[in-house]
Amino acid sequence: MEKLYSIQEASRILGISKDTLRYYDRIGIVSPSRKDNRYRRYSKDDLIDLMNIQIMQYADFSLDEIRGTLSIRKMENIDPVYYEEVSAFLDAKNAETRKKIAHLEKVSQLLNIAAETLRNFNIESDQRLAKIVREIYKDIQRNEPENFKGGCDDHQG
Repeated sequence: MEKLYSIQEASRILGISKDTLRYYDRIGIVSPSRKDNRYRRYSKDDLIDLMNIQIMQYADFSLDEIRGTLSIRKMENIDPVYYEEVSAFLDAKNAETRKKIAHLEKVSQLLNIAAETLRNFNIESDQRLAKIVREIYKDIQRNEPENFKGGCDDHQG
């Protein structure tokens, strides 16, 4: 017989609050079995799902995205086309993550140069700061043109 874990044990093992575990059950992401007394009993598979949820949340997946991804493991005889769709979704999520990383690296570079410029103001550091600000502004215009259609108060500069 498989060992089942109480909500308290699952919470302690995984470092997830009991309220969060109850919420996951309520929205149908992880629904543990229940005994006659209605207490939640988590299986090893439930704990694995909960670990995967933590990993996916760390990877910036929404709860809806997590629900869709977890449902794959529970389904049998899945159409290979569905696997392709999920793979394409994961590829898109990875591309989105890489884009965020590139953005954050530029922001970090901007902050470093701005701090350096303020600490030791000179023409060279000021020019480097101006250059990276222009690069970031071009990226913003390229990636989010709808925010810049009218400019500031419809000023076209």
